[in-house]
Amino acid sequence: MKPVVTAAEMRAADESALAHVSHQTLVTRAGTAVGVAALHIMGGSYGRRVIVVVGKGSNGADGRVAADYLARRGVRVTVFGAAAAPTQLAPCDLVIDGAYGTGFHGTYTAPQVHDGTPVLAIDLPSGLNADTGSASDGATHATHTVTFAAHKTGLLQGDGPRLSGAIEVADIGIDIGPSGAALITDDDIDRLLPARPRTSHKWSTAVGIAAGSVGMEGSAVLSSRGAMAAGAGMIRLGSPGNPTGNWPVEAVRMQLTTSRWGGALLAGTAKCRALVIGPGLGTDSATKEEVQSVIASCTLPLVIDADGLTALGDLPMAKFLIGVRKAPTVLTPHDGEYARLTGAPPSADRLASARDLARRLGAIVLLKGPLTAVASPEDGVPDVLLSTAGVPALATAGTGDVLSGIIGAFIARGVAPHEAAALAAHVHGRAAASHRQQGLVAGDLPALVAAVLSRNDRPNDERHDG
Repeated sequence: MKPVVTAAEMRAADESALAHVSHQTLVTRAGTAVGVAALHIMGGSYGRRVIVVVGKGSNGADGRVAADYLARRGVRVTVFGAAAAPTQLAPCDLVIDGAYGTGFHGTYTAPQVHDGTPVLAIDLPSGLNADTGSASDGATHATHTVTFAAHKTGLLQGDGPRLSGAIEVADIGIDIGPSGAALITDDDIDRLLPARPRTSHKWSTAVGIAAGSVGMEGSAVLSSRGAMAAGAGMIRLGSPGNPTGNWPVEAVRMQLTTSRWGGALLAGTAKCRALVIGPGLGTDSATKEEVQSVIASCTLPLVIDADGLTALGDLPMAKFLIGVRKAPTVLTPHDGEYARLTGAPPSADRLASARDLARRLGAIVLLKGPLTAVASPEDGVPDVLLSTAGVPALATAGTGDVLSGIIGAFIARGVAPHEAAALAAHVHGRAAASHRQQGLVAGDLPALVAAVLSRNDRPNDERHDG
Protein backbone atom coordinates (compact mmCIF):
# COMPACT_ATOMS: atom_id res chain seq x y z
CA MET A 1 0.00 0.00 0.00
CA LYS A 2 1.08 3.53 -0.69
CA PRO A 3 0.22 6.33 1.74
CA VAL A 4 -2.24 8.99 0.62
CA VAL A 5 -2.14 12.17 2.66
CA THR A 6 -4.20 15.23 3.39
CA ALA A 7 -2.66 18.70 3.36
CA ALA A 8 -2.44 18.61 7.17
CA GLU A 9 -0.69 15.22 7.15
CA MET A 10 1.77 16.49 4.54
CA ARG A 11 2.52 19.58 6.62
CA ALA A 12 3.25 17.37 9.62
CA ALA A 13 5.58 15.22 7.51
CA ASP A 14 7.35 18.34 6.21
CA GLU A 15 7.84 19.68 9.74
CA SER A 16 9.20 16.35 10.91
CA ALA A 17 11.65 16.23 8.00
CA LEU A 18 12.93 19.72 8.79
CA ALA A 19 14.30 18.43 12.06
CA HIS A 20 16.86 16.47 10.04
CA VAL A 21 17.34 18.35 6.77
CA SER A 22 17.20 21.99 5.71
CA HIS A 23 14.29 23.53 3.83
CA GLN A 24 16.66 24.50 1.02
CA THR A 25 17.79 20.89 0.64
CA LEU A 26 14.18 19.73 0.28
CA VAL A 27 13.51 22.50 -2.25
CA THR A 28 16.60 21.53 -4.24
CA ARG A 29 15.53 17.88 -4.31
CA ALA A 30 11.98 18.77 -5.32
CA GLY A 31 13.00 21.21 -8.03
CA THR A 32 15.55 18.76 -9.42
CA ALA A 33 12.87 16.02 -9.59
CA VAL A 34 10.67 18.42 -11.56
CA GLY A 35 13.54 19.31 -13.89
CA VAL A 36 14.31 15.64 -14.58
CA ALA A 37 10.64 15.00 -15.32
CA ALA A 38 10.55 17.99 -17.65
CA LEU A 39 13.46 16.68 -19.70
CA HIS A 40 11.76 13.31 -19.95
CA ILE A 41 8.50 14.87 -21.13
CA MET A 42 10.28 16.96 -23.79
CA GLY A 43 12.60 14.15 -24.86
CA GLY A 44 15.72 16.20 -24.22
CA SER A 45 16.96 19.77 -23.83
CA TYR A 46 18.39 20.85 -27.17
CA GLY A 47 16.40 23.73 -28.67
CA ARG A 48 13.63 23.38 -26.08
CA ARG A 49 11.72 26.33 -24.64
CA VAL A 50 10.07 26.19 -21.22
CA ILE A 51 7.89 28.68 -19.36
CA VAL A 52 7.76 28.39 -15.58
CA VAL A 53 5.01 30.09 -13.55
CA VAL A 54 6.01 30.51 -9.90
CA GLY A 55 4.28 31.69 -6.77
CA LYS A 56 5.71 33.04 -3.53
CA GLY A 57 5.62 29.78 -1.56
CA SER A 58 7.47 26.50 -1.64
CA ASN A 59 6.02 25.52 -5.00
CA GLY A 60 7.44 28.70 -6.49
CA ALA A 61 10.83 27.91 -4.94
CA ASP A 62 10.68 24.42 -6.43
CA GLY A 63 9.85 25.96 -9.80
CA ARG A 64 12.83 28.29 -9.69
CA VAL A 65 15.16 25.38 -8.91
CA ALA A 66 13.66 23.46 -11.84
CA ALA A 67 14.16 26.52 -14.07
CA ASP A 68 17.84 26.76 -13.08
CA TYR A 69 18.31 23.02 -13.59
CA LEU A 70 16.88 23.21 -17.12
CA ALA A 71 18.78 26.39 -18.03
CA ARG A 72 22.08 24.74 -17.09
CA ARG A 73 21.25 22.03 -19.60
CA GLY A 74 20.69 24.43 -22.44
CA VAL A 75 16.91 24.90 -22.23
CA ARG A 76 15.66 28.40 -22.93
CA VAL A 77 13.65 29.19 -19.80
CA THR A 78 11.28 32.07 -19.06
CA VAL A 79 10.04 32.55 -15.50
CA PHE A 80 6.87 34.49 -14.62
CA GLY A 81 5.54 35.33 -11.18
CA ALA A 82 2.01 33.96 -10.77
CA ALA A 83 0.51 37.41 -10.23
CA ALA A 84 2.32 38.93 -13.22
CA ALA A 85 2.02 36.12 -15.75
CA PRO A 86 0.26 37.03 -19.02
CA THR A 87 -3.19 35.56 -19.59
CA GLN A 88 -1.88 33.84 -22.75
CA LEU A 89 1.55 32.23 -22.69
CA ALA A 90 3.81 32.27 -25.73
CA PRO A 91 4.37 29.08 -27.73
CA CYS A 92 6.82 26.74 -26.00
CA ASP A 93 7.65 23.07 -25.53
CA LEU A 94 6.52 22.83 -21.90
CA VAL A 95 4.83 24.91 -19.20
CA ILE A 96 5.75 24.22 -15.57
CA ASP A 97 3.09 25.22 -13.04
CA GLY A 98 4.57 26.20 -9.68
CA ALA A 99 2.06 28.90 -8.78
CA TYR A 100 0.35 27.38 -5.74
CA GLY A 101 0.51 24.19 -3.71
CA THR A 102 -1.28 22.25 -1.00
CA GLY A 103 -1.96 25.30 1.14
CA PHE A 104 -3.93 27.13 -1.56
CA HIS A 105 -7.45 28.37 -0.81
CA GLY A 106 -9.79 30.35 -3.04
CA THR A 107 -9.79 30.48 -6.81
CA TYR A 108 -7.04 30.66 -9.39
CA THR A 109 -7.11 31.33 -13.13
CA ALA A 110 -4.12 29.79 -14.85
CA PRO A 111 -2.59 31.38 -17.95
CA GLN A 112 -3.81 29.86 -21.19
CA VAL A 113 -1.42 27.66 -23.13
CA HIS A 114 -1.40 26.78 -26.80
CA ASP A 115 -3.18 23.60 -27.80
CA GLY A 116 -0.99 20.55 -27.52
CA THR A 117 1.51 22.12 -25.11
CA PRO A 118 2.25 19.79 -22.20
CA VAL A 119 1.85 21.24 -18.70
CA LEU A 120 3.80 19.87 -15.73
CA ALA A 121 2.33 20.71 -12.31
CA ILE A 122 4.51 20.86 -9.21
CA ASP A 123 2.99 18.81 -6.36
CA LEU A 124 -0.56 19.41 -7.62
CA PRO A 125 -2.22 21.64 -10.23
CA SER A 126 -2.63 25.21 -8.97
CA GLY A 127 -6.20 25.89 -7.91
CA LEU A 128 -6.92 22.26 -6.95
CA ASN A 129 -7.98 21.59 -3.36
CA ALA A 130 -5.39 19.21 -1.96
CA ASP A 131 -7.96 17.33 0.14
CA THR A 132 -11.25 17.21 -1.74
CA GLY A 133 -10.06 17.54 -5.33
CA SER A 134 -12.50 20.38 -5.99
CA ALA A 135 -11.29 23.16 -8.28
CA SER A 136 -12.49 26.37 -9.84
CA ASP A 137 -12.96 26.64 -13.60
CA GLY A 138 -9.63 28.41 -14.11
CA ALA A 139 -7.42 25.87 -12.32
CA THR A 140 -4.34 24.53 -14.08
CA HIS A 141 -5.08 21.64 -16.41
CA ALA A 142 -1.87 19.62 -16.31
CA THR A 143 -0.83 16.74 -18.50
CA HIS A 144 1.72 15.61 -15.90
CA THR A 145 2.15 16.13 -12.15
CA VAL A 146 5.20 15.49 -10.00
CA THR A 147 4.01 15.23 -6.40
CA PHE A 148 6.33 14.75 -3.44
CA ALA A 149 6.58 11.92 -0.91
CA ALA A 150 3.00 10.66 -1.33
CA HIS A 151 -0.23 11.10 -3.24
CA LYS A 152 -2.50 13.84 -1.94
CA THR A 153 -6.15 12.88 -1.58
CA GLY A 154 -7.19 15.70 -3.93
CA LEU A 155 -5.17 14.20 -6.77
CA LEU A 156 -7.31 11.05 -6.66
CA GLN A 157 -10.85 12.38 -6.34
CA GLY A 158 -13.11 15.12 -7.64
CA ASP A 159 -11.42 17.16 -10.37
CA GLY A 160 -8.01 15.81 -9.39
CA PRO A 161 -7.66 12.97 -11.91
CA ARG A 162 -8.90 15.19 -14.76
CA LEU A 163 -6.57 18.08 -13.92
CA SER A 164 -3.47 16.16 -12.83
CA GLY A 165 -2.73 13.97 -15.83
CA ALA A 166 -0.03 11.34 -15.32
CA ILE A 167 1.16 11.43 -11.71
CA GLU A 168 4.70 10.69 -10.57
CA VAL A 169 5.48 10.45 -6.86
CA ALA A 170 9.03 11.72 -6.24
CA ASP A 171 10.99 10.64 -3.17
CA ILE A 172 12.72 13.71 -1.77
CA GLY A 173 13.58 12.28 1.63
CA ILE A 174 10.39 13.06 3.53
CA ASP A 175 9.19 10.19 5.69
CA ILE A 176 5.41 9.93 5.65
CA GLY A 177 4.17 8.99 9.09
CA PRO A 178 0.81 7.38 9.85
CA SER A 179 -1.77 8.50 7.30
CA GLY A 180 -5.52 8.09 7.29
CA ALA A 181 -5.62 6.64 3.79
CA ALA A 182 -3.60 4.26 1.64
CA LEU A 183 -3.71 3.23 -2.01
CA ILE A 184 -3.94 -0.45 -2.93
CA THR A 185 -1.37 -1.54 -5.55
CA ASP A 186 -0.55 -4.72 -7.47
CA ASP A 187 2.05 -5.61 -4.84
CA ASP A 188 -0.75 -6.01 -2.32
CA ILE A 189 -2.21 -8.97 -4.22
CA ASP A 190 0.69 -11.16 -3.12
CA ARG A 191 1.03 -9.47 0.26
CA LEU A 192 -2.60 -9.75 1.33
CA LEU A 193 -3.94 -12.82 -0.43
CA PRO A 194 -2.66 -16.04 1.16
CA ALA A 195 -1.90 -19.06 -0.95
CA ARG A 196 -4.06 -22.05 -0.20
CA PRO A 197 -2.07 -24.63 1.78
CA ARG A 198 -1.75 -28.22 0.61
CA THR A 199 -4.15 -29.32 3.33
CA SER A 200 -6.98 -27.10 2.08
CA HIS A 201 -10.28 -28.52 0.84
CA LYS A 202 -13.36 -27.06 -0.79
CA TRP A 203 -14.97 -25.98 2.48
CA SER A 204 -11.81 -24.13 3.55
CA THR A 205 -12.83 -21.23 1.31
CA ALA A 206 -16.57 -21.79 0.89
CA VAL A 207 -18.83 -18.81 0.16
CA GLY A 208 -22.57 -18.56 0.58
CA ILE A 209 -24.51 -16.37 -1.83
CA ALA A 210 -28.15 -15.25 -1.70
CA ALA A 211 -29.05 -13.63 -5.01
CA GLY A 212 -31.09 -13.73 -8.20
CA SER A 213 -34.88 -13.42 -8.09
CA VAL A 214 -37.06 -14.41 -11.05
CA GLY A 215 -35.92 -12.36 -14.03
CA MET A 216 -32.69 -11.40 -12.24
CA GLU A 217 -31.02 -14.79 -12.23
CA GLY A 218 -28.00 -13.29 -13.95
CA SER A 219 -27.04 -11.54 -10.72
CA ALA A 220 -26.71 -14.88 -8.96
CA VAL A 221 -24.67 -16.29 -11.84
CA LEU A 222 -22.30 -13.31 -11.96
CA SER A 223 -21.76 -13.14 -8.22
CA SER A 224 -21.12 -16.91 -8.05
CA ARG A 225 -18.68 -16.85 -10.94
CA GLY A 226 -16.89 -13.85 -9.48
CA ALA A 227 -16.42 -15.73 -6.20
CA MET A 228 -15.21 -18.87 -7.95
CA ALA A 229 -12.71 -16.91 -10.04
CA ALA A 230 -11.37 -15.29 -6.87
CA GLY A 231 -10.72 -18.64 -5.18
CA ALA A 232 -13.92 -19.80 -3.49
CA GLY A 233 -13.69 -23.57 -3.16
CA MET A 234 -17.43 -24.08 -2.77
CA ILE A 235 -20.48 -21.96 -3.56
CA ARG A 236 -23.74 -22.50 -1.70
CA LEU A 237 -26.15 -20.48 -3.80
CA GLY A 238 -29.57 -19.65 -2.40
CA SER A 239 -31.91 -18.09 -4.93
CA PRO A 240 -35.64 -17.59 -5.53
CA GLY A 241 -34.90 -17.48 -9.26
CA ASN A 242 -36.03 -19.85 -11.98
CA PRO A 243 -34.32 -23.24 -11.50
CA THR A 244 -34.08 -23.73 -15.26
CA GLY A 245 -31.80 -20.71 -15.59
CA ASN A 246 -28.20 -20.91 -16.81
CA TRP A 247 -26.75 -21.54 -13.35
CA PRO A 248 -23.07 -22.32 -12.77
CA VAL A 249 -22.86 -26.09 -12.63
CA GLU A 250 -20.23 -25.86 -9.88
CA ALA A 251 -22.55 -24.07 -7.43
CA VAL A 252 -24.68 -26.11 -5.03
CA ARG A 253 -28.12 -24.51 -5.23
CA MET A 254 -30.83 -23.96 -2.66
CA GLN A 255 -34.23 -22.88 -3.97
CA LEU A 256 -35.54 -20.04 -1.79
CA THR A 257 -39.21 -20.45 -2.58
CA THR A 258 -40.88 -20.48 0.81
CA SER A 259 -42.14 -17.25 2.33
CA ARG A 260 -39.72 -17.72 5.24
CA TRP A 261 -36.47 -18.74 3.61
CA GLY A 262 -33.98 -16.96 5.87
CA GLY A 263 -33.58 -19.88 8.25
CA ALA A 264 -32.99 -22.33 5.41
CA LEU A 265 -30.35 -20.03 3.94
CA LEU A 266 -28.51 -19.73 7.24
CA ALA A 267 -28.59 -23.47 7.78
CA GLY A 268 -27.43 -24.18 4.24
CA THR A 269 -24.47 -21.78 4.49
CA ALA A 270 -23.41 -22.60 8.05
CA LYS A 271 -20.14 -24.24 6.91
CA CYS A 272 -19.21 -21.29 4.69
CA ARG A 273 -16.61 -18.68 5.60
CA ALA A 274 -18.56 -15.67 4.30
CA LEU A 275 -22.02 -14.84 2.99
CA VAL A 276 -22.92 -12.45 0.15
CA ILE A 277 -26.52 -11.25 0.14
CA GLY A 278 -28.50 -9.01 -2.16
CA PRO A 279 -27.58 -9.04 -5.86
CA GLY A 280 -30.83 -9.16 -7.82
CA LEU A 281 -32.62 -10.69 -4.83
CA GLY A 282 -35.71 -8.50 -5.09
CA THR A 283 -37.17 -5.59 -3.15
CA ASP A 284 -40.70 -6.73 -2.30
CA SER A 285 -41.72 -6.49 1.34
CA ALA A 286 -41.44 -10.23 2.04
CA THR A 287 -37.92 -10.37 0.63
CA LYS A 288 -36.86 -7.29 2.60
CA GLU A 289 -38.13 -8.92 5.78
CA GLU A 290 -36.17 -12.10 5.13
CA VAL A 291 -33.01 -10.20 4.26
CA GLN A 292 -33.30 -8.22 7.48
CA SER A 293 -33.70 -11.47 9.41
CA VAL A 294 -30.59 -12.94 7.80
CA ILE A 295 -28.53 -9.81 8.47
CA ALA A 296 -29.45 -9.78 12.14
CA SER A 297 -28.97 -13.55 12.66
CA CYS A 298 -25.99 -14.43 10.44
CA THR A 299 -22.82 -15.26 12.37
CA LEU A 300 -20.60 -15.17 9.27
CA PRO A 301 -18.78 -12.16 7.79
CA LEU A 302 -21.45 -10.62 5.59
CA VAL A 303 -21.22 -8.72 2.29
CA ILE A 304 -24.41 -6.71 1.67
CA ASP A 305 -24.88 -5.52 -1.89
CA ALA A 306 -27.57 -4.15 -4.21
CA ASP A 307 -31.07 -5.22 -3.04
CA GLY A 308 -29.56 -6.17 0.30
CA LEU A 309 -28.70 -2.50 0.82
CA THR A 310 -32.26 -1.53 -0.05
CA ALA A 311 -33.51 -3.98 2.58
CA LEU A 312 -31.50 -2.12 5.22
CA GLY A 313 -34.00 0.72 4.94
CA ASP A 314 -33.07 4.05 6.43
CA LEU A 315 -30.09 4.84 8.63
CA PRO A 316 -31.74 4.03 12.00
CA MET A 317 -32.93 0.62 10.78
CA ALA A 318 -29.56 -0.16 9.21
CA LYS A 319 -27.78 0.84 12.41
CA PHE A 320 -30.03 -1.45 14.45
CA LEU A 321 -29.61 -4.47 12.16
CA ILE A 322 -25.84 -4.14 11.88
CA GLY A 323 -25.51 -3.26 15.55
CA VAL A 324 -26.82 -6.64 16.70
CA ARG A 325 -24.26 -8.49 14.59
CA LYS A 326 -21.06 -9.91 16.06
CA ALA A 327 -19.26 -10.68 12.78
CA PRO A 328 -17.89 -8.07 10.34
CA THR A 329 -20.22 -6.48 7.81
CA VAL A 330 -19.24 -5.03 4.42
CA LEU A 331 -21.60 -2.65 2.59
CA THR A 332 -21.00 -1.85 -1.09
CA PRO A 333 -23.11 1.20 -2.02
CA HIS A 334 -22.90 3.25 -5.18
CA ASP A 335 -23.88 6.91 -4.88
CA GLY A 336 -27.61 6.28 -5.24
CA GLU A 337 -27.62 3.56 -2.58
CA TYR A 338 -25.56 5.77 -0.31
CA ALA A 339 -28.15 8.53 -0.70
CA ARG A 340 -31.02 6.15 0.07
CA LEU A 341 -29.29 5.07 3.27
CA THR A 342 -28.24 8.50 4.51
CA GLY A 343 -30.71 10.88 2.86
CA ALA A 344 -27.98 12.70 0.89
CA PRO A 345 -25.41 11.77 -1.78
CA PRO A 346 -21.71 11.50 -0.93
CA SER A 347 -19.89 14.81 -0.58
CA ALA A 348 -17.05 15.96 -2.81
CA ASP A 349 -14.70 14.35 -0.30
CA ARG A 350 -15.54 10.69 -0.90
CA LEU A 351 -13.09 9.52 1.72
CA ALA A 352 -14.90 11.56 4.33
CA SER A 353 -18.28 10.27 3.17
CA ALA A 354 -17.22 6.63 3.32
CA ARG A 355 -15.58 7.17 6.69
CA ASP A 356 -18.67 8.90 8.09
CA LEU A 357 -21.07 6.11 7.08
CA ALA A 358 -18.71 3.38 8.31
CA ARG A 359 -18.52 4.94 11.75
CA ARG A 360 -22.23 5.66 11.97
CA LEU A 361 -23.15 2.07 11.15
CA GLY A 362 -20.22 0.16 12.59
CA ALA A 363 -19.65 -1.50 9.21
CA ILE A 364 -17.01 -1.52 6.50
CA VAL A 365 -18.23 0.73 3.67
CA LEU A 366 -17.02 0.30 0.09
CA LEU A 367 -18.17 3.45 -1.72
CA LYS A 368 -18.06 2.64 -5.42
CA GLY A 369 -16.88 5.12 -8.02
CA PRO A 370 -13.90 6.13 -10.17
CA LEU A 371 -12.11 6.35 -6.81
CA THR A 372 -13.34 3.49 -4.67
CA ALA A 373 -13.02 4.35 -0.98
CA VAL A 374 -13.24 1.51 1.55
CA ALA A 375 -13.63 2.77 5.10
CA SER A 376 -13.34 0.82 8.34
CA PRO A 377 -15.36 1.72 11.44
CA GLU A 378 -12.38 0.87 13.61
CA ASP A 379 -9.86 3.39 14.87
CA GLY A 380 -6.44 3.03 13.33
CA VAL A 381 -4.44 4.12 10.34
CA PRO A 382 -5.07 3.78 7.57
CA ASP A 383 -8.81 3.54 8.13
CA VAL A 384 -9.62 4.24 4.46
CA LEU A 385 -8.17 2.10 1.67
CA LEU A 386 -8.40 3.34 -1.91
CA SER A 387 -8.51 1.81 -5.35
CA THR A 388 -7.99 3.82 -8.52
CA ALA A 389 -7.94 0.74 -10.76
CA GLY A 390 -11.50 1.12 -12.03
CA VAL A 391 -12.11 2.07 -15.66
CA PRO A 392 -15.19 3.52 -17.43
CA ALA A 393 -15.84 0.14 -19.06
CA LEU A 394 -17.05 -1.10 -15.66
CA ALA A 395 -20.10 1.16 -15.94
CA THR A 396 -22.27 -1.66 -17.20
CA ALA A 397 -24.91 -3.88 -15.63
CA GLY A 398 -23.73 -6.75 -13.45
CA THR A 399 -20.16 -5.70 -12.74
CA GLY A 400 -21.05 -4.93 -9.12
CA ASP A 401 -22.44 -8.46 -8.73
CA VAL A 402 -19.06 -9.85 -9.76
CA LEU A 403 -17.34 -7.54 -7.27
CA SER A 404 -19.50 -8.74 -4.38
CA GLY A 405 -18.53 -12.33 -5.16
CA ILE A 406 -14.83 -11.43 -5.23
CA ILE A 407 -15.10 -9.75 -1.82
CA GLY A 408 -16.80 -12.81 -0.36
CA ALA A 409 -14.12 -15.11 -1.77
CA PHE A 410 -11.24 -13.01 -0.44
CA ILE A 411 -12.79 -12.98 3.03
CA ALA A 412 -13.26 -16.75 2.81
CA ARG A 413 -9.58 -17.09 1.87
CA GLY A 414 -8.59 -15.38 5.12
CA VAL A 415 -8.11 -11.74 4.16
CA ALA A 416 -9.36 -9.30 6.80
CA PRO A 417 -12.71 -7.90 5.58
CA HIS A 418 -11.52 -4.27 5.28
CA GLU A 419 -8.53 -5.26 3.21
CA ALA A 420 -10.52 -7.91 1.32
CA ALA A 421 -13.01 -5.33 0.09
CA ALA A 422 -10.30 -2.92 -1.05
CA LEU A 423 -8.22 -5.64 -2.67
CA ALA A 424 -11.31 -6.94 -4.48
CA ALA A 425 -12.01 -3.47 -5.88
CA HIS A 426 -8.42 -3.26 -7.12
CA VAL A 427 -8.43 -6.72 -8.74
CA HIS A 428 -11.87 -6.03 -10.25
CA GLY A 429 -10.57 -2.82 -11.82
CA ARG A 430 -7.33 -4.38 -13.01
CA ALA A 431 -9.29 -7.19 -14.63
CA ALA A 432 -11.49 -4.75 -16.52
CA ALA A 433 -8.51 -2.65 -17.60
CA SER A 434 -6.81 -5.73 -19.07
CA HIS A 435 -9.60 -6.27 -21.62
CA ARG A 436 -11.19 -4.36 -24.45
CA GLN A 437 -12.64 -1.06 -23.31
CA GLN A 438 -15.50 -1.11 -25.80
CA GLY A 439 -18.13 -3.80 -25.34
CA LEU A 440 -16.86 -5.20 -22.03
CA VAL A 441 -19.72 -6.95 -20.22
CA ALA A 442 -19.92 -8.29 -16.70
CA GLY A 443 -19.77 -11.88 -17.90
CA ASP A 444 -16.24 -11.22 -19.22
CA LEU A 445 -14.92 -10.33 -15.78
CA PRO A 446 -14.61 -13.66 -13.91
CA ALA A 447 -12.10 -15.08 -16.40
CA LEU A 448 -10.20 -11.79 -16.38
CA VAL A 449 -10.13 -11.79 -12.56
CA ALA A 450 -8.69 -15.31 -12.58
CA ALA A 451 -6.04 -14.17 -15.06
CA VAL A 452 -5.02 -11.21 -12.87
CA LEU A 453 -4.72 -13.43 -9.82
CA SER A 454 -2.83 -16.09 -11.77
CA ARG A 455 -0.06 -13.61 -12.52
CA ASN A 456 0.68 -13.79 -8.81
CA ASP A 457 -0.01 -17.52 -8.49
CA ARG A 458 2.10 -19.78 -6.31
CA PRO A 459 1.14 -23.22 -7.65
CA ASN A 460 3.57 -25.19 -5.49
CA ASP A 461 1.67 -24.07 -2.39
CA GLU A 462 -1.76 -25.02 -3.69
CA ARG A 463 -3.68 -28.24 -4.16
CA HIS A 464 -7.21 -28.51 -5.54
CA ASP A 465 -9.19 -31.04 -3.54
CA GLY A 466 -12.66 -32.06 -4.68
